[in-house]
Amino acid sequence: MASSDASPPVEGKTEVIWLYEAQQKIHPRSVTGRFANWRWALVWFTQALFYGLPWLQWNERQLVLFDLASRRFYIFGLVLYPQDFIYLTVLLLIAAYGLFLFTAVAGRLWCGFACPQTVYTEIFLWIEKLFEGDRQKRIKLDAAPWSFDKLWRKGGKHAVWIALGLWTGFTFVGYFTPIKQLWAEAFTLGFGPWEWFWVLFYGFATYGNAGFMREQVCKYMCPYARFQSAMFDKDTLIISYDAERGEPRGSRSKKADPKELGLGSCIDCTLCVQVCPTGIDIREGLQYECIGCAACIDVCDGVMDKMGYPRGLIRYDTENGLAQHLSRAQKLRRVLRPRVLIYGSVLIIVSTALLASLLMRSPVKLDVVRDRAVLARLVEDGYIENLYRLQLMNATERAQRYRIGVEGLEGIALAKPMELTLSAAEARWVAVAVRVPPQTAAQAGAGAHTIRFRLEPLEAGQGGPAQGPQEKSTFVVPR
Repeated sequence: MASSDASPPVEGKTEVIWLYEAQQKIHPRSVTGRFANWRWALVWFTQALFYGLPWLQWNERQLVLFDLASRRFYIFGLVLYPQDFIYLTVLLLIAAYGLFLFTAVAGRLWCGFACPQTVYTEIFLWIEKLFEGDRQKRIKLDAAPWSFDKLWRKGGKHAVWIALGLWTGFTFVGYFTPIKQLWAEAFTLGFGPWEWFWVLFYGFATYGNAGFMREQVCKYMCPYARFQSAMFDKDTLIISYDAERGEPRGSRSKKADPKELGLGSCIDCTLCVQVCPTGIDIREGLQYECIGCAACIDVCDGVMDKMGYPRGLIRYDTENGLAQHLSRAQKLRRVLRPRVLIYGSVLIIVSTALLASLLMRSPVKLDVVRDRAVLARLVEDGYIENLYRLQLMNATERAQRYRIGVEGLEGIALAKPMELTLSAAEARWVAVAVRVPPQTAAQAGAGAHTIRFRLEPLEAGQGGPAQGPQEKSTFVVPR
C-alpha cells in the first residue's frame, strides 16, 4: 500500500506507486566446513544414483525401468504391473510418514541436504562460481556494463546450465524409455514426440528452478515450507542463534575483551546472512524460509575460531534446549515424545506390511473377466457352458508352466483341458469355456453360483511355485 504521508504529486507529472518491492537477487557466499562437506557428499551420492541407475543392467534389461508402453515396471528383480499400483500408494505413505517423522525430530534437514531443488541449486551455484567468481565478483559483474568479458562469462555459464538441464531431462526420460535405445536415438534425433516433450520440459524446469528461481521455489512454491510448522514443536532440532550469548552484538578487535565492551559474542559481520541461500538473517529467530542447510553454522564457527571464542553461537538446537540450557543427554531423551512415537509406529507398521506383501507376492497374477456377450448357453449332452477371459501375468523373469483348473460346482470342468507356458514377464489373455453337467445345473438351480479358477504349477519343486493363484468368478445357470 502507498504510504499515508507521501508528498503531494507535482502538477503535470505522473506519479507511479509501486505496490510490490522488486525482488533482489541473492548472491550466496561460498562456505566451507563440516556441514558443507556433508552437503556435497549428498550431492555426489544423489546425482550418482540418479544419473547412473538407468545405465545399470539386470538380467539383460535395465535395472530400473518404468516401461509405460508395455505396462511393466522393473525394479531390480521385481516385475510390477498396473494392478500393483497399491505398492506405489504404500510407498507414498512411507515417504510421507518418513518426512513427518524426520521433520518432527530434526526439522528441515531434508530440504537443506537432499532435496532436489537444493542439490541442483548447489550444483548450478558451483558452475556460476567457476565462470563469474565468488559473491563480490558476481555482484560487480551484474552491475557492470556489457562487455566481451561479461558476455562470455554469462554465456558460458548459461551454456553449461542448459547442457546440464538437458542431460537431466534425458536421464529422467531414460527411466521410462530404455536409456541405451534413447542414447542411440539421440544421435539421429529420432525421439518420439512425448520423449522430446519431457526431455525439454524437465530440462527447462531444472534450468529455470536451479538457475533463476532458486530460493523462490523454497519460499513460495514448495508447500512443505508452509505446513512444516504443524510438525514442529519446542523439542524439534532447528538451526538456532544463541541470543543470550550473542547479544548485544557489535564489531570489535580480536584482542578486545567483549565483557569490558559490554558486547556478546556476535561481531555483527553479517557473514551468516551472506552465505544463506534464501537470504534470511538467522539472528532474527526461526523463520519458515530457513531450509536447514547449516551454511550459517559453518561460517559462524569459522569466525568464532578466528576470534578465539567457543563455537556454537549458531548451532543445531531446540527451543527448549536454548531456553532451559538442556544438556545433550536431556535433549536426546526428549526425542521420544508422543508425536515421534506415533509417526515412527505408523512408519514401521506400513513398511513391514509392504515388505511382507512383496515377500508373499504370487509370481503369477490371475484376473477373470466374464464374457458379457454370452452369459450362458446349452451345448451337447445338455451341458451348460459359460465363457470367460483370463488375464495371466508372469511377475517373474523366468518362464512358468501352468494348468488351468476350475472348482466350485460338482462336475465342473473346462471344455478343453489347457496347459500353457508364460514367458518371462509375459502378460496374456486366454479364452476358456467352462461346463457343468445337466444334473449339477438342475441341482444348483437357476442363477449365479460362485466358482474359483486356479493355476496349477507344472514345475513345483523344480524352482517353480508350489501353489498357483486363485480367483473367484460366477457361473450362470439359465432358467
